[in-house]
Order: sequence, then C-alpha cells, then structure tokens
Amino acid sequence: MRTFTRISAALVSLVTVTTVLPAAPADNADLQALRAQVQALEQQLKVLARQIEIKEETAAAAAPTTPKITINDKGFTLASADAANSIKIRGLAQLDSRLFFGDGGGVVNNAFVLRRARIITEGTFAKIYSFQFVPEFGGSSVSILDANFSVAVDKALNVKFGKFKSPVGLELLQSDSWTFFNERSIVTNLVPNRDLGVQVSGDVLNGTLNYTAGVFGGVPDAANSNNADFDNEKDLVGRLFYSPFKNDAESFLQGLSFGISASGGREKTASGRTAGYKTDGQQTFFAYSAATIADGQTWRFSPQLDYRNGPLGLIGEYVVSAVNVRPSATGVKTELQNKAWQVAAGYVLTGEDSSFTGVSPASNFNFEAGTWGAFEVTARYSNLKIDDAAFPLYASASTNADEATAFGLGVNWYLSKAVAFKIDFYQTKFGFSPLAPAVSATQILRQDEKALISRFQISF
Repeated sequence: MRTFTRISAALVSLVTVTTVLPAAPADNADLQALRAQVQALEQQLKVLARQIEIKEETAAAAAPTTPKITINDKGFTLASADAANSIKIRGLAQLDSRLFFGDGGGVVNNAFVLRRARIITEGTFAKIYSFQFVPEFGGSSVSILDANFSVAVDKALNVKFGKFKSPVGLELLQSDSWTFFNERSIVTNLVPNRDLGVQVSGDVLNGTLNYTAGVFGGVPDAANSNNADFDNEKDLVGRLFYSPFKNDAESFLQGLSFGISASGGREKTASGRTAGYKTDGQQTFFAYSAATIADGQTWRFSPQLDYRNGPLGLIGEYVVSAVNVRPSATGVKTELQNKAWQVAAGYVLTGEDSSFTGVSPASNFNFEAGTWGAFEVTARYSNLKIDDAAFPLYASASTNADEATAFGLGVNWYLSKAVAFKIDFYQTKFGFSPLAPAVSATQILRQDEKALISRFQISF
C-alpha cells in the first residue's frame, strides 16, 4: 500500500502540472498529444499500482499460514508463523557401562545397558493447549512413560491431565538428561515416580513461588503407574517451591530455591508396597517378604533445596515415606517409616553456569578448532534407613540390609548441549538389623558396593 500511495502522488502531481499549462493556440496540437500521453501513462500506472497492491495483499494473506521449521540441539520443531501451534520431536538415548569391583566374581552384574531410548513428541495448540507423549524403548520392555495434556490458563494456573511425574521428589523432577550423576540418589527410592492423575500448578508472587497440587491414582515408592487405576484409593499430592531472591540480579542468593512436598493416601495388597530399594549401582538391597501386603494409610514428607551460583550447583533433600503393612492378609498391621537424605554438588570447571536444566557449553567440542566443550565435577553423599520394625516380620533380616550409605564422585563432559559423556564412581556401605546373621544370605550385601558407571548420552 505504501508503494501504491507514492505512485498515486506522483501521478496527481503530473496531471496537475499539465492542467495548469497555458493553452496557447500555436501549441494546442502539442498539448493535446501530451495530454494523451499522460492519460496513457496514468492508465499504465494504475495497472502497475494494482499489481503491486495484489502482491502485497497476497503476501500479507500468506504470511500467517507459512510454517516455521527449526532444527537444533533442542529437537525438530514445526510451528505456525504466529507460534500459536507447534509440534516438536525430541530424543534421548543413553548407553551405560557398569563395572563392579570387589564382589568376588560370584555375581554376574558387569554389563552394557541401553538405559534409556526415547522418542519424545510434544505439541502446542492455540498457545494454551499442549501435550506430551514419551514411550520408553530402553530396558527390557517397551512402555509409555508420559502421556498427558495441559491447559495453560495463565502463568499462575496450569491444569495437567494424564500420566506424568508425581511432584514429590526434587531430583526426580529433574530431567533424566541433566542430573549431576548417571543414576539418581538412593533417596529417590522413597518417592513415587510416574502416576495417573490431574494437577494444577503455577507461579505466583511475581514468579518467586511455584505451587503444585494434584490428585493421583497412587503408586508405591519408586514405582510407575500402569495405564489404568480402578481402585477407590487416591493420593493427594502438594508441593511449594520458593525462590525469594529470583528477581534480585545483584544478590548471590538469586539462585537459591527451597520448598516442601507431601503426599497422602491409602494402598492395599502386595502391589501397594514397594517392589524393592536399589543402590546407586541399581542392585536391590532391600525388599519386603513376598507375603507382605500394604493395607492402610501411606504418606510422604520431603523438605528440599536447590542452589545455583554461576558454575556451582547444589541440591539437598530429605524424605520420610510411611506405609502400613501386614505380614499376610490377616496379620498384624504396622506403620513403617523409611527415611533418606542426600546432598549433591556440581562445579563446572570451564566456567559455564550450572542449572537445573543442565549445562550449555560456551563452545562445542571441535578438535580442529581446539575447543573442548564443558567439564563438570560432581560429588554426592546419601543415606537410606529402613524402619527397624520391618524385621523380621515384614522383611527378612538375613537377605536384606536395613541401611545404605552411599558416596559418589563423577566427571561430566558436555561435548555439546546435545551430547555428553559421564563417568561416576559409587561406593555404598550397608548396615544390618541386629537380627541379621554374621554373613548376609545375599551375596551383593557381603561387601561394600563399588561401581563404576560410564554413560554416552545423546539428548535433543
């Protein structure tokens, strides 16, 4: 339209000039010829102006429907021009090497493991509606980890339905790609994993307070829900996470966040209590007797903390998980309280910022260019204690440990945002009930667990 306006103005000026010229008789024929040329030019200019106008209208009409395609280390995204609608394809693959020391060679546990293999599909419609679908192809079987739908009414109100992580454990809520260590700490044994339910969440108080509240089907410690939940017992889950200095860029406490989460519900039958607790090396050190069933109230309580300051990252959490159990369908019922805590830290040696969503190298690994990506060193100390009342009625003292204390050291090499190599060493010391024999009947518990776990990871 601007082009059309300029042409019209020029035409008007030309016509004005010709109309004010004096019409001397001797020049009458010439003036008539000039006016004819102006009229022809005027017609041509009108045609040209209309053609330009049509092109501008066509371009304006086509722009909102032209999709935008983005391919980078965050995945493949197809989005509408106004970004109101989008489909994103991401992926995660982790190949692990597990090597155990000092186990006497009697346990076959050294292995290569395809720990995770996922094709992740996410999408947004009309800006406020979104979905996520995550199948798992790693491990021993194919499963659906996440399948959910969200409505983002406002920053202060997001409603989510389907299957997703229960908002109890701090480290569990972190992406599988960006934890300090290859395996989450033994504290994660005491929190629910993915569950079916509905939750509301949002950021309030100028973004400094995040709240989450939901109703879920209810799963035992360290468990995932299947795709159906037909019982009448549900869990209520809530979490508050506060970042009081988030908006103060000058404060060294800007990266401090802390909070509390809790859950409560009821569980029944053997499927209502945990299938077992695992070490950092993913070996089971405690499991209830086969006849033990859950029957009654379950609850969890977890204070938690996260701190980031430049290359330094720190997390800490404490969890109490309580379950009412019977040794059989008619046995005496007892509430058992299992407890765990951890402190973990990471420091990015190359100076990049530590964050809850991972490390972004300032430059990718490129041998020819002499760039090496980012390097991070990590350390962790954790402890899990089984309730003394679990032995011997609900769990065997001869085949189980009643405590695990683990120490870990690691090095993470981020070749790019999408590619990483990680290597961790874990040592776990076991404690036993006074009722346990001098030598455990479970071979992996006869000495400290010493494990070296290496991982090559692609995440985009």
